[in-house]
Amino acid sequence: MSHLSKLQSLDLSSKYGLMWQETTWKRFLQNTTCLREIVLDETDMSSIGPTPNPLSLIANLSSTLVTLSLVDTQIKGSLTNDILCLPNLQHLFLKGNELSVHLSELSCTTSLSIMDLSECGIQGPISSSFSNLTRLTSLNLMGNQLNGSIPSSLLNLHHLTHLDLSWNAFTGSFPSFLSNHHHLVYLDLSENDLSGQIPNVFDRLTNLQFLRLSDNNFQRKLPSSLFALTQLSSFDCSHNQIEGPLPDKVAFLNLTDLILSDNLLNGTIPQWALSLKSLRYLDLSNNTFKGHISEITSYSLELLDLCNNELHGNFPESIFHLVNLTHLCLSSDNWSSIVHFPLFSKLQNLEYLYLSGCSSLLLKFETSVNHTFSNLWALQLLSSNITGWSEFSGNFPNLHYLELSSNSLQGKVPEWIHGMDSLIYLNLSHNNVTLMDHFPWYQLEYLDLSFNSMADDISSFFCNATFLEIINLSHNKFTGTFPRCLANSSSLGDLDLQMNKLHGILPDTFQQLDGLNLNGNQFEGLLPKSLSKCSKLVDLDLGNNQFEDTFPNWLQNISKLEILVLRGNKLYGHIVNLKSENIFPNLIIFDISSNNFSGSLPKAYIQNFRAMKIVDDVQSPFSYINTDWIRSGDKDEAYDISMVATIKRVSLTFTKIPNAFAMIDLSENKFEGEIPDVIGELHRLKSLNLSYNNLIGPIPPSLGNLTNLESLDLSSNMLDGNIPAELTNLNSLEVLNLSNNHLEGSIPQGKQFDTFSNDSYEGNMGLCGLPLSIQCNNNVPLQQSPSSEAEDKFGFSWKPVAIGYACGMVLGIGLGYCVFSIGKPQWLVILFGGKRIKRRSRGNRRRARTTLFQLFVVM
Repeated sequence: MSHLSKLQSLDLSSKYGLMWQETTWKRFLQNTTCLREIVLDETDMSSIGPTPNPLSLIANLSSTLVTLSLVDTQIKGSLTNDILCLPNLQHLFLKGNELSVHLSELSCTTSLSIMDLSECGIQGPISSSFSNLTRLTSLNLMGNQLNGSIPSSLLNLHHLTHLDLSWNAFTGSFPSFLSNHHHLVYLDLSENDLSGQIPNVFDRLTNLQFLRLSDNNFQRKLPSSLFALTQLSSFDCSHNQIEGPLPDKVAFLNLTDLILSDNLLNGTIPQWALSLKSLRYLDLSNNTFKGHISEITSYSLELLDLCNNELHGNFPESIFHLVNLTHLCLSSDNWSSIVHFPLFSKLQNLEYLYLSGCSSLLLKFETSVNHTFSNLWALQLLSSNITGWSEFSGNFPNLHYLELSSNSLQGKVPEWIHGMDSLIYLNLSHNNVTLMDHFPWYQLEYLDLSFNSMADDISSFFCNATFLEIINLSHNKFTGTFPRCLANSSSLGDLDLQMNKLHGILPDTFQQLDGLNLNGNQFEGLLPKSLSKCSKLVDLDLGNNQFEDTFPNWLQNISKLEILVLRGNKLYGHIVNLKSENIFPNLIIFDISSNNFSGSLPKAYIQNFRAMKIVDDVQSPFSYINTDWIRSGDKDEAYDISMVATIKRVSLTFTKIPNAFAMIDLSENKFEGEIPDVIGELHRLKSLNLSYNNLIGPIPPSLGNLTNLESLDLSSNMLDGNIPAELTNLNSLEVLNLSNNHLEGSIPQGKQFDTFSNDSYEGNMGLCGLPLSIQCNNNVPLQQSPSSEAEDKFGFSWKPVAIGYACGMVLGIGLGYCVFSIGKPQWLVILFGGKRIKRRSRGNRRRARTTLFQLFVVM
């Protein structure tokens, strides 16, 4: 090929097996001096360069080169002046390579009109030399690592029609100078960090057709001049913080796409948004629009998404005339009218249907008609009070995703669902379904039947479903033993069987699990050691069963494990302090409470809980622990882990677990010795419970470093010494329980400690100071007379008459109870109709005294 000296055009694009060698590349460039066009897209140039710079070699070409396209060739190098100064080069496409930009002030006159440097890994601010490319009509810098503000030097590019700066890290405000680019047709600034209000500068951009500003931090109202752009065909400003209502009138003549989802827009949806003749895609979801939906006459609509607003009123019947719809999403606080589901069969192009909030969704309509939904691919009907699901007759030949959660469904899973052979996703959770009967969905990958009343024996239910990846059967009444075929499955990732009535010994053949939750069943025997082979395990919850074994040290090297719950079993023995430095590095929930563990607290484990020490990398409070991503309808969603945990003395069901949450619960065991100081390094902790053990020694002052701690329970141990003043640094602490120990001295005052009651400290005879009624004298409880103690206890002074009345009443009732309990004096018992009873033992008299004391406490 290097001998083709008069070659003018070379196109070898998409030749995936073609690999360039450096010598071949050099020889080719030296001999083909007449080339006008080189297109080598998606060939392999990874073996060329980066020294010498393979792009600089192109500068040796003759002045005839007009087009150079090296898209996705894996070429490495630098973009320098000599390439841009090729006298006739007009089109330069270098997308998808690894490049840097080293440009100085251009001293040449360049002919370049189109330059695509997208996805090239270019870093830093935009080079000021780009302003010298005055003939540019199209500049694409999408998908790099550019930062700083968008420079005003781009104002020199007077001929720009296309500008794409999306998917970078630009900051600052919207570049108002772009209003001077009168020829601009295409502008994409999406996926950056731009902020502030979008300025009212669009009146001069009369040729603008495509405008994308999504995924920034733009705020306040949209400018009025934007709605006057008569040529605008596509506008996307989703995922910002845009406020206010939309205008009542617009000048759009050719608008096909309007995407304003995930903002703070309010008011009613204006009539024009539902009546533009050219509109094909309308997405106003995840805002705060209110009111009813007016008649929809945009008959070209293919996508209509109004979900997650505050709409109400009658269900819009005009939807059934939108025969071009492929995607429909409507949710409401309460659609007041009855929605007849079979009417959707009129929309034969419909592929995705999502409805929620219907006051009544009637499936059964005409008993003699078998409705067909030929192209429906995903059907989600949520919180809509479905009726007639057992009698419905429908044909869904292509349905892959079916979700009918939270609909008060009852009884057996009907045959029309059993007949869906193409299903890969099925969610019937949060209903009152009682029976599945059999399992016919052999292609299924995701199954969620949680929070129902299903009582099938599932011992062999899933053995023919070889593609299952996620199974959630939690919070039901399922019976039987653990399905052995699930333990042998190589595809299963997450299995949640918590809160059922399963029993027996677990098989020891687990392979590839990411999550296993068996909490609240009746499993017994040893913990299966094959779980140590599950290297991707994130969640392991075996709590509240009957397992009888020692602590599973063999789990320690599963580096991804974040949740380990073994509470409420019959586990026993010491937790061996292993010397490995990689023990549970990602663990953030560690609950082994209510067992029979003994010995000292597992210091070696605690000091290696690295994830509990780190707070800075914790994401948003709205991010949750998940093990996998699943395709739900038309979007990817995380599969969130759930669990039952005791937090702040309350048992809670977490359907999602925040990433910011971290807890340790070692309570109700037989641990002894002192609390290790290293716990004070676990800065991410939200809850720490060491209660009901045999711990001794002082409370470590290092616990004052746990500034994220919300609940601390050290009660019912044998701790002594003073309460460390450092604990007043715990500004987030809501629950404190130090009761029933041997603590002494004054209770620290200030901050959160001023909010705790006597219950936090009771059973520590040596403590004094508020909130206790016992005052301190030189850090020692001050002895008080009985009268003053009683006054402090009840909070006011008793008048002598009140004291006599109360004491007389209590004594009278107490003695009366005692008399009739022990039968003395007998003359008094007989006088009031009692029978003579035999002498009681001392134990009975002792019980009588206890009862009298309890009665006094109640009074």
